[in-house]
Amino acid sequence: MRIAFYAPLKPPDHPTPSGDRQVARLLIAALTRAGHQVQVASKLRAYLPDPGDGAALSRMMSEAEAERDRIATLWQGQGAPDLWFCYHPYCKSPDLIGPELARRFALPWFSAEASLSSRRNVGIWAMTQAAVADAVAGAAQNFAMTRRDQQGLLTWLPKARVTALPPFLDLDALPPAAALNGNRIVTVAMMRSGDKMDSYRALAATLARLEHLDWRLAIAGDGPLREQVRSLFPAGRVDWLGQLSPPEVAAHLAQGCLYLWPGCGEAYGMTYLEAGAAGLPVVAWATAGVPEVVTDGETGLLAPEGDTAALAAHVARLLADPALRQRLGQAARARVLARHGLDGAAAILDRAMRQA
Repeated sequence: MRIAFYAPLKPPDHPTPSGDRQVARLLIAALTRAGHQVQVASKLRAYLPDPGDGAALSRMMSEAEAERDRIATLWQGQGAPDLWFCYHPYCKSPDLIGPELARRFALPWFSAEASLSSRRNVGIWAMTQAAVADAVAGAAQNFAMTRRDQQGLLTWLPKARVTALPPFLDLDALPPAAALNGNRIVTVAMMRSGDKMDSYRALAATLARLEHLDWRLAIAGDGPLREQVRSLFPAGRVDWLGQLSPPEVAAHLAQGCLYLWPGCGEAYGMTYLEAGAAGLPVVAWATAGVPEVVTDGETGLLAPEGDTAALAAHVARLLADPALRQRLGQAARARVLARHGLDGAAAILDRAMRQA
């Protein structure tokens, strides 16, 4: 099938690394692995961070109308695709292009990681969320990447077509498992405001409780809040690696003995899967979508949300127990290989699209 792909929050070729960009690229890879032809239909970025900014919504709607007309003219000349596939539509980043084109050209509309929240029904978000809900209700299929998202969609729209699609990685170039020796704690995260900065603050508070222990922290990541993040940590115990390429991230993880990231507001956290693929036990909070990819006592150790003392206790336990690190790390790697690979995702996507 010919698939028109659209990621309104961040196009797959956006220059700034992020989980959204990574998942968009992985979805394209899975659809291609299943034998389909995928083309990015639009690079129009739809992002509304302020629910009171009606002018921004007006501008976005005008841009979306122009983009619909451009794509419609293109399709009238070269033929329409077989379906439209939208990744991560939600109130701040709705798909204002695909649903109308799907109606105009009689195409099925699909989504992955769509989300709805009654807490967001304020200001212009109430309008954009209504548009997302309308698209989800009429979708040929909505792929939910966490149980939480699946339940949220079905609570809002009980008759919506929803299929589970566990988050996944391309494991074709699986790196060797980490040896888990030494005292090197590793993490990977962008340095930006919001949940990321909150997690950095919690990370620093956690390690401040462990000053008496022998550890080093290696951080891969960069961003606009670089200096604020650095100011949180003591000098001499942190290696600042900056932004790394995917192969460099894999090498970074392979040098660790455990992966530590609190996970404020994480939808599920692709880096937890990457850590698991490297055979690293994870220490995090049992918050948001983290338990979707980390099982407490099996592939990592989870603490109650907001509890830095419990996080610190988990880190201290793993630093002192190499056998526990090995058991959790091996289970994490086996779990990722069994449940979170590209081939499995390709099969789920292909089956649901062909049935539709």
